Amino acid sequence: MCCNYSKSGDAVKNIAMVVCVLGCFAGGLIAGESPPDQERKDDVARHRAIAAAHEAAAKCLESGKKDEVCEQALQAACKGLAIGKFCGMKH
Repeated sequence: MCCNYSKSGDAVKNIAMVVCVLGCFAGGLIAGESPPDQERKDDVARHRAIAAAHEAAAKCLESGKKDEVCEQALQAACKGLAIGKFCGMKH
């Protein structure tokens, strides 16, 4: 029987084993929270670049320029970075 508490030594061993297993599990969870890897950093950089392109497009539109002009500038800024006419994120 796994949890035979008739002997105090066995109970202590069982409790120690449970604490050890839980400690290892918690340690694994903490170790899993490592700093972002390179792929994540690249994804963040792409989001920021796309955001900058959209901000520039917004300023272009605010300046009163034609939609076509601002869309062309947005497409140029997003070339190779995003997809579609309106600079969507590649996922």
